[in-house]
Amino acid sequence: MDASTLSKLLSPDGWALLGSLPPYDEQRAMALAMRLREAGVDPDLAAAALTQSRLRAKARAKLGGFADGMLFTPDGVEQATRLVVAALHARRYLEAGVTRVADLTSGIGADALAFAGVGLGVLATDVDEITAAIATVNLRHFPEAEVRHGDGLALDLAAEGVDGVYADPARRTRGGKRVFDPKAYAPPLDAVWALREQIPSLGIKVGPGIAHQGLPADAETQWVSVDGDVVEAGLWFGPLAPAGPGRSALVLRTVTGEDGESRTLARTLRSGDAAGDLAGTGHEPPPEVGPVGHYLYEPDGAVVRAGLVAQAAAELGGRLLDRTIAYVTTDAPAPAAAVDPATGRAPVATGYRVLDVMPFGLKRLKAYLRERGVGRLTIKKRGTAVTPEQLRSQLSLKGDAEATLVLTRVGGAQHVLVVEPLG
Repeated sequence: MDASTLSKLLSPDGWALLGSLPPYDEQRAMALAMRLREAGVDPDLAAAALTQSRLRAKARAKLGGFADGMLFTPDGVEQATRLVVAALHARRYLEAGVTRVADLTSGIGADALAFAGVGLGVLATDVDEITAAIATVNLRHFPEAEVRHGDGLALDLAAEGVDGVYADPARRTRGGKRVFDPKAYAPPLDAVWALREQIPSLGIKVGPGIAHQGLPADAETQWVSVDGDVVEAGLWFGPLAPAGPGRSALVLRTVTGEDGESRTLARTLRSGDAAGDLAGTGHEPPPEVGPVGHYLYEPDGAVVRAGLVAQAAAELGGRLLDRTIAYVTTDAPAPAAAVDPATGRAPVATGYRVLDVMPFGLKRLKAYLRERGVGRLTIKKRGTAVTPEQLRSQLSLKGDAEATLVLTRVGGAQHVLVVEPLG
């Protein structure tokens, strides 16, 4: 989007057009575009309005109803923080006593929106002029939020009265390709975390694939999952990490009550917690490894990324199938506190009942499934080179029954576990 198109969208006619569009439907978008053209709507304005309608529909999964009053860029939607996570970011600053946050890489303003929403003063910057203009629109209801076009790293933070800093460096090229090297972030990660020398309350959102090696020793690095998807990792320094440096996993799960209302459950695991601490050193003891029991548990992805599988195994009361693979097995159901949302906490793992175990072999597995009339198959895998799609085609499935297979190593050897999800 260029400045001219944005101006048209922000005109009274453009804003009214955007508000009048029906919910986005990809199959009807072409017909709607033709109708707008026939009605004499400026083609550039019509295209921009339809693009915003599409981006709003995509952003609704992250931002809920707030998306309907916002403007977006394609990259902005991809990198925007989910509202439920942004609210937790804001809570860190609030509880640390911060009063004014500099959001150095505001993008379309999702995190800045959460900061302002809890009453924090916000100074948001973005190096892209159009993105900064869009953030200004999105933060229009918050007088305590100021947006500037410019390089956030060039700010005189002390002169601006800032006592908290947040950054979400760009991790995609202009072509949309993901960037995994922190030195290639925009701005580079080293340049951002150096700011903690000026402002101790520093938070940085990074990609969940960030390696443990090289993480700053004075940060709490937290991986976050939302409803099973690992969405980000965050580096939190100083007062923003009240539990101290180390690794943690935050598991968020949405549940719907009998009244139809949705709420978000949370569960945090930390390195060095008493349940998994090795003689008070902050390091987890190596978990027990043993044979397949009656139950199998798959730790949440944030727990795995944070390297806290030993913590999860301790909570589940189980052992690993293989020392290098994040599957936990138990002989009895895991404690409700670890897996049952009814306790008011998000589960640290997904559970399955083990129905059968066999060494991996295509001929044997094919016969097993044919005897049971399995025509629908869910395939999960860890620690094996087998491709589920290729295996599915080789099995020639027929029948009305369904099954779930777990392909993994047990004691170093490839095995197939036939399981069923626990309710």
